[in-house]
Amino acid sequence: MSLPAQVKIVEVGPRDGLQNEAQVVPTEIKIELIERLAEAGVRVIEATSFVSSKWVPQMGDNAAVMQGIKRKASTVYPVLTPNLQGFDAAIEAGATEVAIFGAASESFSRKNINCSIAESLKRFEPIVSAASALEIPVRGYVSCVVGCPYEGAIAPAQAAGVAKTLFDMGCYEVSLGDTIGVGNPASIQRLLEACTREIPIAKLAGHYHDTYGMAIANIYASLQMGMAVFDSSIAGLGGCPYAKGASGNVATEDVIYLLDGLGIETGINLAKLAVIGDWITSAINRPNGAKAGRALCAKTVA
Repeated sequence: MSLPAQVKIVEVGPRDGLQNEAQVVPTEIKIELIERLAEAGVRVIEATSFVSSKWVPQMGDNAAVMQGIKRKASTVYPVLTPNLQGFDAAIEAGATEVAIFGAASESFSRKNINCSIAESLKRFEPIVSAASALEIPVRGYVSCVVGCPYEGAIAPAQAAGVAKTLFDMGCYEVSLGDTIGVGNPASIQRLLEACTREIPIAKLAGHYHDTYGMAIANIYASLQMGMAVFDSSIAGLGGCPYAKGASGNVATEDVIYLLDGLGIETGINLAKLAVIGDWITSAINRPNGAKAGRALCAKTVA
């Protein structure tokens, strides 16, 4: 099977990567990270989240980040908006694309946002409606598409059903999140088989965590199915809150190393990414989770 000629990378480091950091990352560091990623050729950078600072203190400077970045015309800066209040604040801060977040696990939905999957999806309808009126694109996320920390394996049809609801609601793209990183190439391909019965593969994205070291293998398995959009985080920023000490997001540097090796075009400069990954992890005193990034930096030093 032929692989896609081009792949779109959605960089989630500034939001998903930093949101659980205990120490508040200075606003100017977040802005510099976003601007450096854009300079390296990243065309979609999830900049921040318009959630209550009471729940996610790290994102309390969301408006300052959005208003502080020097935007490149070729780059999009989506933000997460879990409710209408967040959506309104995002638009006021200059957001031109938003994202909403559902779950494929009933237990996960109830424990995290205290409502059922159906109720959570119902809450998104006014956001999508308001976005549509303003011609603001909305991206959908589905978490726990393969496994859940509370109820174990998730049936592919269950994940596909939630993804279809978001797509039918008006999301232009739905990102499938292996939140606890338990997926493997076989389970990911079963998931995509179920989802593509409901949604074209061109409207789906892969968001694979690397808890068990399978993220790159899962991306390759998805490429074989025709998927051409993947979420990743610079230096692998963002741990997995459900597995202590485990890695979370797949590192953007590792994904680009894979895609470059396969001859798949992304428009992203891997050497520049490696330098950015080294810089941001030093700035926030975190280990660099990108294997390719570390290898490239070591090679440069040598």
